[in-house]
Amino acid sequence: MPFAPPRLCSCGNIVPSGERCACQIASDHARKARHDRSRPSARQRGYNTEWQKARAAYLIAHPHCVMCGKPASHIDHIIPHRGDDALFWDRNNWQPLCAHHHNSTKQREERRQAQA
Repeated sequence: MPFAPPRLCSCGNIVPSGERCACQIASDHARKARHDRSRPSARQRGYNTEWQKARAAYLIAHPHCVMCGKPASHIDHIIPHRGDDALFWDRNNWQPLCAHHHNSTKQREERRQAQA
């Protein structure tokens, strides 16, 4: 199996193929920290005790991920609610997802839609 050669990072470090440079990792952490400082808390975004109860009931009624059929652990808003209470509580806008699909596949789809 052929191996890709190491690459040169913009900071000047030589980085093995398939890995990220320490400067890239640090830059990524700093970018995420800046975003988190300006983002409202989960409670401020509507994920309160009432949500936890509704989420638990929905997962009992819909226990499997719609993408892979594994046990669901997250409730996803199909159309991002962006603070719209009506869309937030609309159960027709909810879908059960496993952690993998909620945290990777769905996030990638939403980023792609935001860029379009």
